[in-house]
Amino acid sequence: MPLPGHVAAPVKAASLIVINPSGNQTRVPLHPLPFSIGRQADNHLVLRDNRASRNHARIVSEHGDYFIEDLKSSNGVYVNGAAVVSRHKLASSDRIEFGVPDSYVLIFTFEEGEIDKLLDRFSDATKTGSTGELSKLRALGEVARTLRNALSTDDVLAAVMDAALAVTGSERGVLLLRRGEDLDIRVARDRPGLSLPSANLDVPFDAIKKALRHRRSLLTMALDPGSGQRSGVCVPLVRVRPRDSQETLVVSAIDETVGLIYLDSGQSAVDLSSGNTELLQTLALEASTVLENARLLEEERDKQRLEEELGIAREIQASLLPRKLPSEGWFRAAGSSIPSHQVGGDYFDVKQMRPDCWSVTVTDVSGKGVSSALLAALLQGAFLASADGPGQIEQLMSRVNRFLNERTEGEKYATVFYCTLDREGELCWANAGHCKPYLIRTTGEITSLGTTGMPLGMLDEASYSVEQVQLQPGDKVVAYSDGLTDAENIKGQFFDIDRMKEVILAHAKSGCSALHSDLMAAVDAFTEGAVQNDDITAVVIEYRPT
Repeated sequence: MPLPGHVAAPVKAASLIVINPSGNQTRVPLHPLPFSIGRQADNHLVLRDNRASRNHARIVSEHGDYFIEDLKSSNGVYVNGAAVVSRHKLASSDRIEFGVPDSYVLIFTFEEGEIDKLLDRFSDATKTGSTGELSKLRALGEVARTLRNALSTDDVLAAVMDAALAVTGSERGVLLLRRGEDLDIRVARDRPGLSLPSANLDVPFDAIKKALRHRRSLLTMALDPGSGQRSGVCVPLVRVRPRDSQETLVVSAIDETVGLIYLDSGQSAVDLSSGNTELLQTLALEASTVLENARLLEEERDKQRLEEELGIAREIQASLLPRKLPSEGWFRAAGSSIPSHQVGGDYFDVKQMRPDCWSVTVTDVSGKGVSSALLAALLQGAFLASADGPGQIEQLMSRVNRFLNERTEGEKYATVFYCTLDREGELCWANAGHCKPYLIRTTGEITSLGTTGMPLGMLDEASYSVEQVQLQPGDKVVAYSDGLTDAENIKGQFFDIDRMKEVILAHAKSGCSALHSDLMAAVDAFTEGAVQNDDITAVVIEYRPT
């Protein structure tokens, strides 16, 4: 049963183009209404994504308009990138997302266009038997058929051209698309519906360009083609933008003209009576809409390809992290790195340098995304030539600093915490502007390991002093990136350092694996699934001599 105040039968039928996480597309009619969306199986559209809420959203109709409502979902509803506070009025081509990456995308669209209205307007021609009106009706019907059957863009544009020729009585027609300052021929047809070779068209490009630059009317303009006794007309194809459920915003700026329909005839003048002009304008609008939809679809396909490539990059980046960390013996470690995007600029590494010495690296590259991820991988390779003595650590940090500065010229930098721990419990570290790790003693005392130099890559020459501290059996070190303390919940609150220290102290007597798990669980519980703006990395090492 429809809810009170909600109209079950909208004036204008609509549907959703559903793009699943794999990139496959399906058109789903918006019926019945209200139309429910969520993870639970009894929804009209089931989102097979564990991050979606059981009842995530619904679409309703009121007085012919469509609205999407957020049903207090965990991750929210977004229309064209903006969060829906309670409900949002939908317009054709609106993009609907559900607050998590790599999930479902919905495109809201209406199932009928202006061409259907014209079909109704000219349906009386079948009663009067007027040959001219019947030919127009057949041409418009062909456009409607191709639109409804979702044929190729070229098929629809050819049908539009045939309809324009039938409406105006022109001998030939050419659909031209803008490419910078030039015009390219996309479709060329004669009145019988045959394709025309582009080489022999003799289209007056200079006159057409001049008409485009000086046009006063939004959709139509007369044109003197300058070719003998031929008469012609140009109909600009302007870029369209969806505004609301009832109308389309036509962008009038000349720079937004995507092309034009050119029609001419040598036997008789092109018929531009008032009714034909209206038909021609509507056909141009349909062609513009088809071209815009094709452009948006190509953008969506490009985005899908990019997402697939980023997914591969994410797998590669994850494979560069330590596959197995030591859980027994005198040195133990646990860690994780969670990118906020497909790939991230954080990384950590734990490496055995010799039987009695291990090294640990935690790095946060400035910025986000692919460039930071590539730089993080580059730094990881540079730190493979690790050092185990205080003097060697200082040399290593200076060498990597010069290496990074030479390649980025100071435009990118990285904060790095690097340390070594030997079997005797001596911890040596250098901290290049990174978050201060915490040393947790078995006595319950907690102290920070301060910075010893500026971030790597900022200056071509920089010094990095090395500090030392003696660990006792059971002591642990927690190193992290600022994405952990800056983790944000749905209320805009940060996890912050004090909350992190409370968790660490509460689980200080646990082993490194349990402490790491408890810390990450506390972050997850605090954020409640909110999308994060920074990578989250945490490493816990433990000294356990036998």
